Amino acid sequence: MANFPFRLGAHPINWVGEDVKEHGEETTFEQIVDDMQRLGLEGTEMGRKYPKDIPTLKRELAARGLQLVSQWKSVLFSDPARRDEELKAYRAHAEFLHQMGSTVISTCEVGGSLHFDPRRSPCEQEVARLDEAGWRSLAEGLNAAGAIAREYGLKLTYHHHGGTVVERPEEIDRLMEMTDPDLVYLLYDTGHAVYGGADPLALLRKHYGRIAYVHLKDVRMALLEEARAERADFLSCIRKGVFTVPGTGDLDFRPIVEELVARGYSGWVMLEGEQDPKVHPAYEYASKALQYLQFILSEKEGQPQ
Repeated sequence: MANFPFRLGAHPINWVGEDVKEHGEETTFEQIVDDMQRLGLEGTEMGRKYPKDIPTLKRELAARGLQLVSQWKSVLFSDPARRDEELKAYRAHAEFLHQMGSTVISTCEVGGSLHFDPRRSPCEQEVARLDEAGWRSLAEGLNAAGAIAREYGLKLTYHHHGGTVVERPEEIDRLMEMTDPDLVYLLYDTGHAVYGGADPLALLRKHYGRIAYVHLKDVRMALLEEARAERADFLSCIRKGVFTVPGTGDLDFRPIVEELVARGYSGWVMLEGEQDPKVHPAYEYASKALQYLQFILSEKEGQPQ
């Protein structure tokens, strides 16, 4: 695999669904990481099929030249009554990632979400947006968690995410304004940006100074428009095949990759698709994504300076 100016990995969600459990349910941990090794990738996030025992996980990843980059952490900081227990759980999460040599914590507020908030009932149909008190509590909780992450040499990277209270461009802006830039960073995700109604390139440029982690996810726009017309929720969008890996959907990643290169981004970039691997085989699609990114970079290198 050609050299990239940033560190490149893939999320195991391409092989095994995290939110849609039937996607790739029969796939094993060994299949996932063996595929990543064959692809020449450097990093992975934690997946639900991965061993949780630290020595075992370290040994298996090291044998394949892989680094554990991060692991998703849901938080309920918008509820001040849960602050202490949430921060205790966050510290344990940071301790695990520190022991694994990770540098970032993918963090997302799940309060108000249809799918991730344990307090919501299945009959509800809309994300419950935060009120002023909820926003203040969220920002305070994230700042406190960011300080914990820093103790362990990690950065809290906030994952703006479809179907949550921070998915729209104005919500991302507000979160960045209300949190400490030395404690709370941004996990920039191209697919979730589009899902939430943002222009991914504009979002990248606006908040580049806060970005410490990148997920590159493509979108099949016709399916997204169809899903919007049906008022489909986020999980239904996954099942419809709205999301895929770069180069196999409708987003143009050239200006995005060129922007990252021009600004000297050298952190982790994860390839992410979140689709049914029986229909869209994970290894095949990751290969296509790598070829697409290599083509973009080769084009850039061939341009006159």
